Amino acid sequence: MSIVPATSAKPAKDPVVFMEGGPGGDAIGAIPFLIDSGVNRDRDLIVMAQRGTLHSQPNLACSEIDRFQAKAVGLRYDAPSTGRLLVRATEQCRKRLTAAGIDLSAYNTTENAADFADLRTALGIGRWNVYGYSYGTDLALTYLRRHPAGIRSVAIDSVAPPQVVSLPWTWDSAREGIDAIFRACAAQPRCNSRYPHLHRTLTEQVRRLAAHPLTVTAEPPGGGDPVKVVLDGGALVNLLVADGGALPAVDVPAALDELAHGNPERFARARAAGATPAIGEFAYGLTNSVACSEWVPGFSQRDVLAAGRSNFPGWPDTVLAQAPQLPFQYEACRVWNVPDRTAVQRVATVSTVPALVVSGTFDAKTGASWGLYAARTLSRSTAVLIPGIGHWVVPQSPCAQTVLASFLAQPAAPETGCVAGLAPKPFTITP
Repeated sequence: MSIVPATSAKPAKDPVVFMEGGPGGDAIGAIPFLIDSGVNRDRDLIVMAQRGTLHSQPNLACSEIDRFQAKAVGLRYDAPSTGRLLVRATEQCRKRLTAAGIDLSAYNTTENAADFADLRTALGIGRWNVYGYSYGTDLALTYLRRHPAGIRSVAIDSVAPPQVVSLPWTWDSAREGIDAIFRACAAQPRCNSRYPHLHRTLTEQVRRLAAHPLTVTAEPPGGGDPVKVVLDGGALVNLLVADGGALPAVDVPAALDELAHGNPERFARARAAGATPAIGEFAYGLTNSVACSEWVPGFSQRDVLAAGRSNFPGWPDTVLAQAPQLPFQYEACRVWNVPDRTAVQRVATVSTVPALVVSGTFDAKTGASWGLYAARTLSRSTAVLIPGIGHWVVPQSPCAQTVLASFLAQPAAPETGCVAGLAPKPFTITP
């Protein structure tokens, strides 16, 4: 755990506690982003490594899965053979962790939330403010529901409501985020003129690459030796949903147009970014324990396919059968083998605690509408949509930083005026 002092000479007494995404992300590694976003401007910032993650003991990192991910950039994304390799790596990790005496069923959102309640008590803090993003919103809402005492306010960013998170749900978010990018291009005359048929282009390229994958050599965005990458339909879609710095949203229309005209470089470089993972930094063991007990049960692989077909009619079933960001998760969960916890976890949070709900319109991981959905049962909530921003909004948006600071100062009436003047940045236009 780390406590980052407030930069203010006279900080408020109620600190901010941060809840990292993932599940499995390195919370301590997020501190620079939080500081740059001013989260510790007027209050101390408390950052605790969630159970099972880096800087906690035991650490549920899976080097076996890290090595698979590095290899996977050169494999077909959704090929059964790729799935078998992932399942093998998952099984190897499970055997190693359980041989060390680790009870994988103890790593879930209920226990995670209880850890934060215990932390507040242990630190002797009367009231604090909660800020979480992505899976951290699932955790924050669970924490608010189960341990409301001592919570002054809750800010959730890129929202995954616990009552709806599932593998079919990922296709709804993917469609919402991708549609928002394409609509924003259509609203900019230069982009609309240069790239007028983005939905059609995307469908054509997904179908083409599913039938005839490209194998190319690409240099990772961060530098290093070129690596072999395979671009198939599933890989293309996953790169759009991943919403990472390797392929910024402003480059998506140009990248699709270039791909359609025989130049896959932007997508290939983004795919190559996965060739050099930081071994042991991300806790895939926590990912699997949460996903397999809370997100997977209750829905079948047919449900995932049906959700994909509903959102992206005309795409190949081989692509739609795999949930974005969580391919072959059903197969992995069969070997991970943790109990179904949906009865206690897939529950809406109803609260009168002041809440700030922040979403980015370009978010294809946790679609912006889900923030509004979560806000419906938070009676004292303020919801803001930040145009042209993807996943984890606050570090990317000065306006969102201003809104968060205002909310922490006055949770019942934050100043949100800066949102009205926002618009997506101009898209990249190629000759």
